[in-house]
Amino acid sequence: MTYDFTSIMDRKGKDALAVDAIGAADGFVPGSPKEGYDVIPMWVADMNFPACPSITLAIQERLSHPSFGYFSPREEYYESILRWQRERHELTDLKSEYIGYENGVLGGVASALRAFACPGDKILLHSPTYMGFTVTLTEAGYPIVLSPLKQDAQGVWRMDYEDMDRKLKENHIHLAIFCSPHNPCGRVWEREELEKALEVYRRNECVVICDEIWSDIILEGHTHIPMLSLGEDARKRVIALYAPSKTFSLAGLIGSYHIICNPYLRDRMRASAAKTHYNSMNVLSMYALIGAYRPEGMAWTDELCQVITENVDFACSHIAEHYKGISVAKPEGTYMLFLDATEWCKTHGKTLDDLLKAGWDVGVAWQDGRSFHGPCSIRMNLALPLSRVKEAFARLDAEVFGLS
Repeated sequence: MTYDFTSIMDRKGKDALAVDAIGAADGFVPGSPKEGYDVIPMWVADMNFPACPSITLAIQERLSHPSFGYFSPREEYYESILRWQRERHELTDLKSEYIGYENGVLGGVASALRAFACPGDKILLHSPTYMGFTVTLTEAGYPIVLSPLKQDAQGVWRMDYEDMDRKLKENHIHLAIFCSPHNPCGRVWEREELEKALEVYRRNECVVICDEIWSDIILEGHTHIPMLSLGEDARKRVIALYAPSKTFSLAGLIGSYHIICNPYLRDRMRASAAKTHYNSMNVLSMYALIGAYRPEGMAWTDELCQVITENVDFACSHIAEHYKGISVAKPEGTYMLFLDATEWCKTHGKTLDDLLKAGWDVGVAWQDGRSFHGPCSIRMNLALPLSRVKEAFARLDAEVFGLS
């Protein structure tokens, strides 16, 4: 490895929600560990690796000029995005004018909701569901209609196209949110699956908000296919949302972007975002993206995917071999596991809260999956050095699952 994915960073007191928020009594954050255990942050979806060096270099170079006034995005910003999408995802025939800034992917979702729906309109989502979608829709007054993903005989999460079509029709839905790769299930959708989903959306005249923020974190043997690459109809109805923040752990700098080919959708989206008077770029986040999307960032991301693949292989094998009653569909992308503890809790006479707390007590800060529409589920972040992943499972072995 050229880059550092093995050092254990002490993030405490360094503005890291993943560790500094532990123990907050708000029903969302993991509880504090017992004395003698440090926190292994495996909940909030950021990474515990040092940033790609080209990012810090780009920011440092900009900081050498001591003025930070009003600015317009540099042409290099747009060129960086176009090059990244072309070289990493073979998404060609894009233009700078298709790209627009968003204050986070959820900010982009909120702008699209205002542009193409009215409060009270129902929105289709798959479940399990990223909790950020749930909160954004609920707080803005948009009722959620869920189309559950189903696991096939091999445990792979699949879409139910008939259910999607029926619910779009029954609820008169014309705006849907699609997650690719899927969070929290980790599916990297195949071309045929995407084409079938798009056909359902087409038949129902549905605009699609496609969250592709995880599109760079793809595990060995899988390939991300951008929804915008699937033909003319996709380019007419898809609002694609991206960010370097998930790939490079830059959430604290704020900065996402949309790619919209259809000029009508693009104009409505931009008008919606502009009217809030808040959707504006930070100059340092612009340079962070430029640094991330350089060739060094490409090489760093390739190594990251190797590291995450190894972590996922270890964790899924360990769970399958040792944790009877805990099931997990091996993710194909992202660095998150979505565990189903239904059978384990039933067998041992425990609640999900009991299981969560047992992990928190020994410093394994995993996340309650119920907010992701998993009734007895736990979400687990594996974006840590492998040594820390193994330490977490060693604690679970000894203190939670009673393994000798």
